[in-house]
Amino acid sequence: MQPKNPTQNQVSNTHAEAIAKTKGTIAITLGDPAGIGPEVVVKTLLAQPTLERPWLLIGNLWSLQMAADMLQVKLPVIHMVNDLHDVRDGLNMVDLEHQLPHDFQLGQVQAACGHAAVAAVEYAAKACLEGRLAAMVTAPINKEAIHAAGYVDDIGHQEILARLSGVERTATMLMTPGLKVVHLSTHKSLIEAAKYVTQDTVFAKLELIHETLTAWGMPQPRIAVAALNPHGGEGGLLGREEIEAIAPAVLQAQDQGITATGPLPADSIFNRAIEGEFDVVLALYHDQGHIAIKVHNFHESTTATLGIPMVRTSVDHGTAFDIAGHGIADATGLVAAITAAEAIVSKSLKAL
Repeated sequence: MQPKNPTQNQVSNTHAEAIAKTKGTIAITLGDPAGIGPEVVVKTLLAQPTLERPWLLIGNLWSLQMAADMLQVKLPVIHMVNDLHDVRDGLNMVDLEHQLPHDFQLGQVQAACGHAAVAAVEYAAKACLEGRLAAMVTAPINKEAIHAAGYVDDIGHQEILARLSGVERTATMLMTPGLKVVHLSTHKSLIEAAKYVTQDTVFAKLELIHETLTAWGMPQPRIAVAALNPHGGEGGLLGREEIEAIAPAVLQAQDQGITATGPLPADSIFNRAIEGEFDVVLALYHDQGHIAIKVHNFHESTTATLGIPMVRTSVDHGTAFDIAGHGIADATGLVAAITAAEAIVSKSLKAL
């Protein structure tokens, strides 16, 4: 007797059950194979004897094995999967099976490695967008390598994820214990970043921070806005951006029920946030926020992307080509990024 073909409802139910099984999974992309990404992933795996939820590594098994051999350790048991339906509790991996480049060298910019790094990010992001993964955590990629691979419009992870999500409004939030900083702009020259400070851009970022952090379990976040100029502009003597752009944006946000304060001098705003007066600081350009985070606690600093319809966190360091293959990379940042992703998924961001 021939088995009956499954009905459409049965197929749909099976698909729904598979998604329900995998959507609690945290994906971890391995980053550029020529950098320290695979090494810090191996060190993180060895430091995690038990997992609260399934982890799914995405990348190339050869890069992970190469890192383990360099460290002279044995990889833990990894369940290899070809489809997300096969993810089980514990440690899983999707091997994208890119061949080891014949001229591969650790610590060097290589187009093949840039392609492999982006492929892993795209795989994880698409699965998150489909609701099949709870979050993705990314090891570092190299901007020169991904450009060499042909991704000329993608400066980094944030641009890749925005492209895949079809969104225009994004932001980078750096986190380290006791301090969270969102950036008005990141990948702009200092001159262009100053031009970007307008009432519209500042208000839009305040609105995005409020919406995202509320959704992540931090209702009514207290947002402090940094000044652009020294001493907050000194009433216009040192610049008028505070008067003409930042203060009006803060008032506009307050009128919308957003708890925003500022502009406040950048030389004191971060210390006030660390002492608990604010939940998050809006910095107006890349280094204004990054320096504060990295001086406060570089090793545990992580990044989260706001404005995309998924949870993505990352280490806050680069591929560190200068130490790749030396076995001395610090995995603290990756552990912190995974912890942050799990906190966001469980709506407990405020506890970080």
